[in-house]
Amino acid sequence: MGVKRVIVFDTTLRDGEQTPGVNFNINDKFEIAKQLVSLGVDVIEAGFPAASNGDFESVKNIADKLKGVTVAAMARSVKEDIDRASSALKNAERSRLHVFIATSDIHLKYKLKMSREEMLKRAVEMMKYAKGKFDEIQFSAEDASRTDWDFLVKVFSEVIDAGANVINVPDTVGYAMPREFGELIKYIRNNVPNIDGVMISAHCHNDLGMAVANSLSAIENGATQVEVTVNGIGERAGNAAMEEVVMALNTRKDYFGLVHGINTKEIYNTSKLVSELTGIKLQPNKAIVGANAFRHQAGIHQHGVINNRATYEIMKPEDIGIIPDTFALGKLSGRNAFELKVRQLGYNLSPGELNDAFRRFKDLADRKKVIIDEDIRFVVEETLEEFRSFKEGEAWA
Repeated sequence: MGVKRVIVFDTTLRDGEQTPGVNFNINDKFEIAKQLVSLGVDVIEAGFPAASNGDFESVKNIADKLKGVTVAAMARSVKEDIDRASSALKNAERSRLHVFIATSDIHLKYKLKMSREEMLKRAVEMMKYAKGKFDEIQFSAEDASRTDWDFLVKVFSEVIDAGANVINVPDTVGYAMPREFGELIKYIRNNVPNIDGVMISAHCHNDLGMAVANSLSAIENGATQVEVTVNGIGERAGNAAMEEVVMALNTRKDYFGLVHGINTKEIYNTSKLVSELTGIKLQPNKAIVGANAFRHQAGIHQHGVINNRATYEIMKPEDIGIIPDTFALGKLSGRNAFELKVRQLGYNLSPGELNDAFRRFKDLADRKKVIIDEDIRFVVEETLEEFRSFKEGEAWA
């Protein structure tokens, strides 16, 4: 039996676009989709064709032009949405319908105004209607994490019989805790009688900051597909961040024992592109792709990294496509890191010059929040000028 593979389903262009203030045009979507192919995602959810004519054209453009990836389109459980998705995906190399309907009692009562029986009948009817129009059909039980588990099992069993190839378990409002969500995935896997051969997918939101943890717990408990967005963008507090999920699987292969198809060296380029096209800057301490993710300021840390990067780095920045700028020099930095930076800038100082320059650097760092290379050059040149003047004075004496 070979190593199990996790399918990476990217929904940056659909759920990611639901980020307040984000609006991709047809060219934006195509540029991101091309980069997602370079990244190596298995499925691109290109949009919601029934939402607008613009989104229909964007999905169609991606489906018509991109090869080597499954293109998915979202639809509500209504015939018109399914037909619109079918038209948009007509020329896709491999097409997937992502059809959803809410299953939790709170959504049934206040949003759909349907009984459980009415909802189940609609879901099965739409599965049968969609069957044969797409290469794959993915069914999502919206608000699954707040749905009665036995009812969820019944829904999944019947939609699989009606034609679903993938069942998606969304933590729609980011309500679940990791152990709880993992147990839900395990319960579905163990209790849906016709689950064999059907992919179980997890789609997690970040309202309580648990999206990545819940996604990993789902994978650990039998989910074979994970739904993610680049930089974790999405509705409200966002979705599970692709780069965090992927690098957790990479870094802890010893724990998960799983593989994926992502070319991790394209992670940083993908993150930058999405940041530019959304206008959303990343927080400096963002895991994996933030400006500070591989930078060290404390002197003890810097000394350790100089001797062996593995002392304080569990990943290599080069592995995600970052050219490392390892040290953030500041008032907490030590002499070793300062000396290394001075050498990198092309200076070869004597011990006395280095001592004087380091003292000046510390004085400056107490006054400035951010030390840049020009600041280092300034203190070094100031030191060298003083030492030159001193030597000239000695010569005159």
